[in-house]
Formats: sequence, C-alpha cells, structure tokens
Amino acid sequence: MSAQPFVGIDVCKATLDIALRPTDEIWTVHNDDRGITQVTTYLRAMKPALVVMEATGGLELPVATALAAAGLPVAVVNPRQVRDFAKATGRLAKTDTLDARVLAHFAQAVRPEPRPLPDEQLRQLSAFVTRRRQIVKMITAESNRLGSARSKPIRDRIKAHIAWLEQDLRDADDDLRGSIRQTPIWRDNDQILRSVPGVGPVLSLTLLAELPELGYLGRKQISALVGVAPLNRDSGVFRGRRAIWGGRAQIRPVLYMAALSASRSNPVIREFYQRLLAAGKVKKVALTACMHKLLIILNAMTKNRTLWQYPYAPTP
Repeated sequence: MSAQPFVGIDVCKATLDIALRPTDEIWTVHNDDRGITQVTTYLRAMKPALVVMEATGGLELPVATALAAAGLPVAVVNPRQVRDFAKATGRLAKTDTLDARVLAHFAQAVRPEPRPLPDEQLRQLSAFVTRRRQIVKMITAESNRLGSARSKPIRDRIKAHIAWLEQDLRDADDDLRGSIRQTPIWRDNDQILRSVPGVGPVLSLTLLAELPELGYLGRKQISALVGVAPLNRDSGVFRGRRAIWGGRAQIRPVLYMAALSASRSNPVIREFYQRLLAAGKVKKVALTACMHKLLIILNAMTKNRTLWQYPYAPTP
C-alpha cells in the first residue's frame, strides 16, 4: 500500500469535512478562506496520492481550485458515481463525516483521473476559445475579400463588418480574461505559462481550454495527446519517415506560432532551433521539434508550479 494517503473532502456551505485513508483520520474546518488555507497547507505537507470531492453546484470550486493551484492532484467527481460506490460497499447511512470517508475510499479504490474543474466549466472556456478562433478566421476572410473588392460600396460594407468583428473579438477576449480571473487554478496556470518567452495569451488560453491534462501527464503522454510526438509512418512513399499526426489538432497551429516566436525570443528554444538547423534539419522539421520541446517544458512547469527562469529551465 502506498505511503501517500487518499483524501476525501465533503463540501458543505459552512464546513469542510476531510477524511484520510487508510488511517481513517477525519477532521472539520470552516468553509471559508482561513479554513481552505488550513486544508491546503496541511495537505501540501502531506503530499496525498489523490484528493476527491463531489461536484456540488459550485460550492466545491474555491477549495478545489486552491488545492489544484498548490499542485495537489484533485478530482471533482459526479455525485452519482459516489452514491453508487457507497451502495456497492454497503455504506447506506448519510452524514457529512461518513460522506468524507466514502469519498476517501472512492479515491483509493477507483482512483479517478485528477481534474479539478467540472466539465461544465471546461466546456464554457473551450467554447469561448473556439468562438475566438472563429472570429479571427472571419476577420482574415473579410480582410482577403477587402483586398480584391473594387466597388466602393462593397468595400465600405466589408470594412464595417471587419470593425464589428474586431469589436466582437475584443469582447470575446474580455470574456476569456474574466473567466481566467475568476478561477484560481486558471489564473495561476496562465501566469506560469505566460512567464515563458514566446508564450502569449492565445497559446495560454488555448492550453487552458483544450488541454486540461497539462501538468498531470508525463512528457510522452502529453506529447501524444497533442499530436506532436514523432510517429513512424511506414506506408507507401512515407516509408522510413516520421511525422506528427492525430491528437488535438486545434492546439497545434497555435503551438506552432508560439514555437516560431520562441525560436527568436526564448534562449532555450532559440539555441535548440539553431542546433537543429546546424545539424542539417530543414526549418519546418526544426520548428516541429521546437513545438515538442516547448510543450514538454510547459507541462513540467505546470506540474512543478514554477515560473520561467533562465539560465535555469524546468526539467521536462
């Protein structure tokens, strides 16, 4: 049995009931800033294997995001899963302390994937990012049409539409920034990601919305998830070559632009890029390798909760 405990937290409006397994220790604190700070400090020193709590209509968010921001593995789970587990294990009574013990047992037995934010919040942030991407594409398309339009009335209408889209883009950015500010884990992760030279708000927002696993997976898993891990394609004319494919394609164009910027402004990526070019790699292949290196650095920084430092950079 692992020396690291499993933790269940039953979240009520006024209190937090915390249970540990296998020791069966349990205690209660007030559900306020002071109580959340106490729990965070205590668990951070304890280094639990997993902390589980139920989604309770938003009551769980302050403590879940505080624990996740402290680098602790947190999973917010569906209450129905926990109820079914309690029935299966013969726990039919329902009190706050029993609920906390059931959650700790659930954490140890089921071991859900750590993910501190409910799916609804992730969907909302992802929807904001998707809409922003759509607006940018529409602005690009209208700008291309403006370049070929000859009729002044048509040009005026296209310009008016571009101005409207640009205002819509500013509104979308305001919505995204508001979502980041209101959620501590997103706010902290955004600060970590944007401390890296070459990483701007677009990549940071895209990773927060489209890659919630960042910081929770190893370098190989996160690379495969995004689709930047070189894979063999021994088929037809591609025999013997390696390529990136699959994964979350919507992340790669943004990551590519960030790698392009980092190849100029980030000393670690710039040195890596120049070394690949000197070794005879073509620019596109070298930039693809920079995408991979940048991603695993960001994953390591998010996992270790560290800001960018140079000449030291986190070990991926």
